[in-house]
Amino acid sequence: MKEKIPVYKIANLTARPLDPGDFMIEGFQGYLGRQSPHLHSPHRHVFYHLVCFKGGTGHHSIDFTRYPVEEGQIYFMTLGQVHSWSFTSQPEGYVVNFSENFLRNFLLSPNYLERFSFFSGNSQDSVVQMVSPVKEKVYGILDSMLEHYYNHAEKDPDLLRTLLLQLFLTVQNGIETAKPTAQPAVSQKQQLLASFKKLIEQHYKTLRRPSEYAELLFITPNHLNALCQELLGRAAGEVIRDRVLLEAKRLLTNAGMTATEIAYELNFQDNSYFNRFFKKYEGVTPDEFRKAHIMK
Repeated sequence: MKEKIPVYKIANLTARPLDPGDFMIEGFQGYLGRQSPHLHSPHRHVFYHLVCFKGGTGHHSIDFTRYPVEEGQIYFMTLGQVHSWSFTSQPEGYVVNFSENFLRNFLLSPNYLERFSFFSGNSQDSVVQMVSPVKEKVYGILDSMLEHYYNHAEKDPDLLRTLLLQLFLTVQNGIETAKPTAQPAVSQKQQLLASFKKLIEQHYKTLRRPSEYAELLFITPNHLNALCQELLGRAAGEVIRDRVLLEAKRLLTNAGMTATEIAYELNFQDNSYFNRFFKKYEGVTPDEFRKAHIMK
């Protein structure tokens, strides 16, 4: 069998697990110094992952979209996303990894993290460039988390949970503050778009036509298309198609699945149709994409 993209657990990466598989925080330099060089190549996590940069140069990618490293940048990754990085100078900052279970019993709502735009699963939303005074507040929270993690975590892990939520709220508040004040009509449109994206996440393997989503949203296909054109500059069908393509690319980085199996998983009629679809929009065949991204 061909090699496949690594999938990491928190216990694989931490020098001092609070509770193996639940949570870790570490300075970025120490974290990189302990890890396998393979960590720089594309890989997945079975946990939530965030990195905050205080310095350094280079780039990182999330779901095959590349971003330059910048001071004050923080990025968030949900389970299953693929990422890699390449640095041209030593990065400074923080790495935080936490499992689904770490906050589950602490929060009343099991869907609480959905309120944060950076946990949407969309790579463009995942990367946040913080400005003063937000970034200084975030650095302070992360310093408090580091101190507590290495000195007091066994006695009171709930303080780590509280600090983690404070970090999320601080970053989200910074994002909202930077946005122009929204008019009520725009807010309703954004809410409808969010509902459309959520439905895509639930049904992209089986529902491919905008009319099917419009029916679920109780609006007309023309209304849905106009909404996407206004807020995203793209047709509704493109939004659905891009989610299918993203999942195809994620699955192709797992060499344990053949192209035929991926075509079946994504509900294509047959492998040849999947190949034509993928090459039309990506410019390469599925096998060519796999060879370009899988770790040798």
